[in-house]
Formats: sequence, structure tokens, C-alpha cells
Amino acid sequence: SEIAAIIISESYFGGKDSCYNMMQCVGAGHQIVALANLRPAENKEGTDELDSYMYQTVGHHAIDLYAEAMDLPLYRHTIKGTSVNTGRVYTRCEGDEVEDLYHLLSLIKEVEAVEGVSVGAILSDYQRVRVEDLCKRLNLQTLAYLWRRNQEALLKEMISSNIEAMIIKVAAFGLNPDQHLGKTLDQMEPYLLELSKKYGVHVCGEGGEYETFTLDCPLFKKKIVVDSSEVVVHSADAFAPVAYLRLLKLHLEDKKFHPVPNNTNVTL
Repeated sequence: SEIAAIIISESYFGGKDSCYNMMQCVGAGHQIVALANLRPAENKEGTDELDSYMYQTVGHHAIDLYAEAMDLPLYRHTIKGTSVNTGRVYTRCEGDEVEDLYHLLSLIKEVEAVEGVSVGAILSDYQRVRVEDLCKRLNLQTLAYLWRRNQEALLKEMISSNIEAMIIKVAAFGLNPDQHLGKTLDQMEPYLLELSKKYGVHVCGEGGEYETFTLDCPLFKKKIVVDSSEVVVHSADAFAPVAYLRLLKLHLEDKKFHPVPNNTNVTL
């Protein structure tokens, strides 16, 4: 039977994986009824990136635009916890950042007709185990259509499915902030495949090599345009610098809406 699903991610919901999994959900007959996001607490330093095992928060300032682009309600919660329980099996742990997600999902379930959670996980057992624990506690079904998919094939599918996503964070040997931040997936695909062959880089970034920010996809009624941004160096490592784009100014543009293709490949 069809499931009314909300879209969340094991990290940052605006990335390519969560958007493509959301497309898979719709292709399977489910309905997206709300968006959910966890954001870092406000601080004097204005830090965008948390040292988190669960969430990647770069780009969180632009989350409101996703709700407008998709014409859906957005629920947000501040990340108050840290990575306390880091074992292979997760059990409820006070003060753990996973519980922040539990509280957010609990709230949404009370308000919306929600039966499932769309999760863009591909490879991380750490994150999958924790999301499944939360969903079990809340009697929600996890919808993870990308799980254990071949990453090269998956990246090609995302690009051919008209997902326009740009690199917003780099953290791997071979990825240079000055050269690669702001590049789109289709621009980066040949180079990512090359890095995979040479150094074993995960082409979908599942080793934390890079993160993305989705500008447009078939589910968006409006597309996001980045007007200005700046590079922030998080770690100036000589071989694998960690840096991200801080999005300073963005706007939405109207577009002709293209529904998800009928031949969307759904693989469980």
C-alpha cells in the first residue's frame, strides 16, 4: 500500500542523495507531505559545520528555500546533543544527537499524516542503524531506495534524472576547494570516476569525500539560484583540505514543472 512519507536525511536533507531517494519514493507511489531538518545551534563564531557522526549541516541557511521550492511545510529542530553512543548497535541514549532527530520526528508525526521516512543513505551502517531505531520506536517505515546501490550507476542515474546539485564541501585527497567547490555533479562525474580508480574515492561521496547542495530536481516547482558565496576553510590540510561554501545570497526562480519520469528506477 502507499505510504505518506516525510523526507529527512542521515545528514543534510538538501543533498543529492536525499533528493533522489525522495524521487524514488514518489516513483513508487508514495506522497511527500513534509520536510524535516536539523540545524546547528546559533553561536558567536557562526559555525556551519559540526563535528557530528550523524549530520552534515553545511548549507543549513538555505533550507527554507527548499520548502518554498517544493511548496511543502518544513519542520526544524536544533541539534543539542553530541555523538555519545557510537557503538554498532544503537540504544536510546540521553544527550545523544540521535535523540534530537527522534524529537523532531515525534513532533511531525503528531501534526502530519506520516507513516514513513525517506532516507538517502547509501552505505553508512552507522546512520542506517540509528534511523531504523528511531523509526521502530515511532512505528514509522524507513524508505531507503538507494541502500547498497552501485555508486557509479547511482551517480549516473542522478545526473540523467535531472538532479542539478553542486559540490558544497570537499574533504578528500584530489579534491581542491578552489577548483571543485561550486561545480555541478555532471561537471564532476568524469573526475570523480578518475579519483575512484586511482585512490578508491567513493564517487557518491559516501566516504565523506564531498557533500552536495541541490539546486533543482523534477520535484521542485521552483529552482534555487546561488547569487553569492564564500569559501570557508575548515582544515587546511596540505593533502586533503576540508573546506565548504557558505551561501551568502540565494533566490528562487520559477520553472516549468517536470514530473518524475514514469521509468524512474526503484531498487530496494
